[in-house]
Amino acid sequence: MTLTIAIDGPAAAGKGTLSRQIAEEYGFHHLDTGLTYRAAAKALLDAGLPLDDEAVAERMALEVELAGLDRSVLSAHAIGEAASKIAVMPAVRRALVQAQRAFSRKEPGTVLDGRDIGTVVCPDAAVKLYVTASPEVRAKRRFDEIVGKGAAADYAAIFDDVKKRDERDMGRVDSPLRPADDAHLLDTSEMSIEAAFQAAKSLIDAALIKKI
Repeated sequence: MTLTIAIDGPAAAGKGTLSRQIAEEYGFHHLDTGLTYRAAAKALLDAGLPLDDEAVAERMALEVELAGLDRSVLSAHAIGEAASKIAVMPAVRRALVQAQRAFSRKEPGTVLDGRDIGTVVCPDAAVKLYVTASPEVRAKRRFDEIVGKGAAADYAAIFDDVKKRDERDMGRVDSPLRPADDAHLLDTSEMSIEAAFQAAKSLIDAALIKKI
């Protein structure tokens, strides 16, 4: 039986790093669901199509190949901005949620991270984590990441972007970002990724024992 781990949280909270580490530890398949929205957005941008036509965006979403998601390409800021615009469209979300649910059934287990995994995509996941951190800490992480790659960055602009993204994600009508009622909260504001991993591992190990 497949064990599904759902990890949700706002941007730059550390859920992606944690999810990849968990998947590697247990030999599970990993999906960053945010990349599926970015892939659909990139397809729209590449084709020169509008970002406000839900039917067109849905068509692109239905064509997204989960096996071909390239993080290095899809992490571009412009693609992220476009993705946040189409992610509020119910038809786009339905199309991608269907693909994400199919992925979650892979053996021997899966780790999916995003913003509505525990609440919408995989409400029956064996383990649900909600990874968060203060907006200030998340903006600083994003700032350090950009500077670390040798690019120029404006902390104030990044902080403003983080807050706007939170408002969009938490305020949308369809599948807003929020912790599932049975999710375990991990606040990484003052927690190292290793401490977060150990906390998550103890919960996952307990869930695996129950499966035996």
